[in-house]
Amino acid sequence: MALLGILLFAFNYWLVYLSEVYVTSGLAAVIMSSIVILNIFNGALFIGVPIRRAMLLGGLVGMAGIGLIFWPEIASFSLTDKGIKGLLFGFASACLASLGNITSARNQKHGLPVMQTNAYAMGYGTFFLLIVCALIGKPFNFDFSIGYIGSLVYLAIFGSIIAFGFFLTLVGRIGPDKAGYVSLLIPVVALVISTLFEGYRWTPQAFAGLGLVLIGNYIIVKKPK
Repeated sequence: MALLGILLFAFNYWLVYLSEVYVTSGLAAVIMSSIVILNIFNGALFIGVPIRRAMLLGGLVGMAGIGLIFWPEIASFSLTDKGIKGLLFGFASACLASLGNITSARNQKHGLPVMQTNAYAMGYGTFFLLIVCALIGKPFNFDFSIGYIGSLVYLAIFGSIIAFGFFLTLVGRIGPDKAGYVSLLIPVVALVISTLFEGYRWTPQAFAGLGLVLIGNYIIVKKPK
């Protein structure tokens, strides 16, 4: 449980936040989409899940779709020192998140319940991040405004307890390879919300990318003949 907390609820988030200091959030989403491929290979390496061609093909098609959706961010990327840092932090975050998925799948195979395991893991993750903050001299600040507290409660309940409860249950039931495709759907859902509330405009290229994401999902979930 401590390993799950470190991998999935602590250091991977720290790294992705560091990544977004140097690259755009769209490019960070493209980098994080590699979880779908990492889950396939890590699942085979650590818990013996066979590598299926449909999973690999669907993941690659979906990643290509995410790349199309966020192509403007990719096209504007520059391999400067800061850009390389952002790529490395982002990919390291994806690797840790993938290993966290595999850890959860392993725990469930050994009969550990998801919700209780997540609660302990989040506690361990918080504890280790507090140690890191103390070591690097980061102050602990808290904003008592309604907006801050409200967003924190929302993220704690819906973004952490409920979301990870559902997702990791999915990991245990259908395997980390199939469940990993969620990493490709999250940025699409975010763009839909942005369309409704922030005026995001879909281009033909973005629609083509969405089509590839949906095709990749179909390839992964369809039952073999």
